Amino acid sequence: MSGLKIVTIGGGSSYTPEIVEGFIRRYEELPVRELWLVDIETGKEKLEIIGNLAKRMVKKAGVPIAIYTTLNRREALPNADFVTTQFRVGSLDARIKDERIPLRHGYIGQETNGAGGMFKALRTIPVMLEIDQDMAELCPDAWLINFTNPSGIVTEGVLRYGKTKKIIGLCNVPIGMEMGVAKLFDVDSNRIRIDFAGLNHMVFGLSAYMDGNDITKSVIDKIADGKMGSTVKNIMNIDWVPEFVAGLSIIPCPYHRYYFKRQEMLEKELEEFSKGETRAEIVKKLEDDLFQLYKDPALDSKPPQLEQRGGAYYSDAACRLISSIYNDKGDIQPVDTRNNGALAGISPESVVEVSCVITKNGPRPLTMGELPIEINGLVQQIKSFERVVIDAAVTGDYNKALLAMTINPLVSSDTMAKVLLDEMLEAHQKDLPQFSAYFASKG
Repeated sequence: MSGLKIVTIGGGSSYTPEIVEGFIRRYEELPVRELWLVDIETGKEKLEIIGNLAKRMVKKAGVPIAIYTTLNRREALPNADFVTTQFRVGSLDARIKDERIPLRHGYIGQETNGAGGMFKALRTIPVMLEIDQDMAELCPDAWLINFTNPSGIVTEGVLRYGKTKKIIGLCNVPIGMEMGVAKLFDVDSNRIRIDFAGLNHMVFGLSAYMDGNDITKSVIDKIADGKMGSTVKNIMNIDWVPEFVAGLSIIPCPYHRYYFKRQEMLEKELEEFSKGETRAEIVKKLEDDLFQLYKDPALDSKPPQLEQRGGAYYSDAACRLISSIYNDKGDIQPVDTRNNGALAGISPESVVEVSCVITKNGPRPLTMGELPIEINGLVQQIKSFERVVIDAAVTGDYNKALLAMTINPLVSSDTMAKVLLDEMLEAHQKDLPQFSAYFASKG
């Protein structure tokens, strides 16, 4: 049968209208025949709302994409060409815990970095490995496009412990950075390209180009002048010290504020925490408002309010990536994939976030060589953290989990790591079955 079958796991997500819009806009080059939206029982109502909106969007566009919804992913997966993942184990209530528990002890609470990011990975990797098992059986030739955060850690978890090697991680941060640079120069983002290198949420722009001409120095100067704020909705915009950016001489991503402006970011988060306004709580309210919009039977397009959610361009980036694989475009996109020598000093099988040539055989990382000495140490430290988190997520080894928490530069204390680990394990017990031996030992 002609046309593509695509399965989106986490189909009841508020982001789904964007991926539907992306497939509609690209229909001529990416002939999607079936789009299956999959969720779990607790997401049933949202899945129904999203499914109905998706059907209205497709009808309005006049494209022959059949929309299916199911709570059984094994029903959806057979013979899929691409599978995308965009789910949150424990829903936004789990994110609230990830943010509030560390803040209660004076540590940054963030959903993909530090203690919060670690626990999101612990909850997510086992579920991704179950999906991987099902795919190996039901659609072994499918590509898995993962934008479930923390994307780099989750992608590496599947590559190290799963069966499929056709997995690519995706993040909207590099896309947002390219769009931010385009805005600085008031040009279309298609004219901007950045050489990205690093890890997910620890990625740097080594060089920036406009129409093929190197504009890195001009970009650095504008960032130093405070003209480019945070390009991610969920990260506060605190201006960099100009001399720091000049000394760094490469383009930082918004998440670097958690490491290079840790105290200022913590103070801001503690202020929000005291008001009961952590980012997770704000997002929960945004989600409620979005789903009220989505329910409207007259709505047949992606509402502009979705951009306030914080994940703008994620889904469109996924559509772009799928199209480039399907059409063997050979264009350059930043993705999370096996290093394979792209970054010297990081093992070949480790996952890095790097600019890649996208082909029908997947991403081919561009060789970036040694990372600048100014950033290499921090990147290596985060990679150590990621590796130990993955092992802890698969084995349920308490000691490994404690080690991972301590290695993270946003914690850096074995004493406090143990306090945070114990509280967060207790808070997330129902979503951490691999730690059953630890919980049994606690009686």
